[in-house]
Amino acid sequence: MKEIKPDQTAATSKKQQVEEMFNSIAPRYDFLNRFLSLGIDRGWRKKAIRSLEDIKPRFILDVATGTADLAIEALKLNPTKVTGVDISALMLKVGEDKIKAQKLTDKIELVKGDSEHLLFDNNTFDAITVAFGVRNFEHLQKGIDEMYRVLRPGGKIAVLEFSKPKSFPFKQIYNFYFSAILPTWGGLISNNKSAYTYLPESVQHFPEGAEFIAYLNQAGFKEAKSNTLTFGICSLYTAIK
Repeated sequence: MKEIKPDQTAATSKKQQVEEMFNSIAPRYDFLNRFLSLGIDRGWRKKAIRSLEDIKPRFILDVATGTADLAIEALKLNPTKVTGVDISALMLKVGEDKIKAQKLTDKIELVKGDSEHLLFDNNTFDAITVAFGVRNFEHLQKGIDEMYRVLRPGGKIAVLEFSKPKSFPFKQIYNFYFSAILPTWGGLISNNKSAYTYLPESVQHFPEGAEFIAYLNQAGFKEAKSNTLTFGICSLYTAIK
């Protein structure tokens, strides 16, 4: 798999560049998510959380939690605790402000950390969620292996990630929007053009569908499944340890 970084010309690592990129766009990240996805991303998060209802998780880990949207949505499962981890301190700050405003600090804890080196014991969590974060892992298999390690046997993972529509004419409309409109508006509003140029490039090269399921299988997950959402713009992957 080709490594796609926010700045392909820079010598710094993908991990460092991703951290800097999200710190840069953190203040406008939530607005841009709603604006550029027309609010559809909220429905995707709801589906991801509903996919975990069958296991009734008590302890949930949200990897690459960002501003904690999925961690907050996970409270609909009535867990004992949700832990969110992210590499970007400024994204976490936005998330913490949101959690405090909604008086959810007794249910959600956010911690700064590296998704590829999770600071949790083996078999800690009943469920793990990721929304649009696995694309940003520097070493995809390492990140998936870490999630497998900290998930308890019988636990479930739910991963949302962008994918590429295949059918006409939605494929053509989507490609135009993703390659022309999104980078322009995203760059203007966030004042970071490279972040929204990186987004379509990283989606284009991401191993989706059966290829991503192969990474889950390699880590040891069972019953790995892929469900495409909204004409294939997004995919929801689930698997059991």
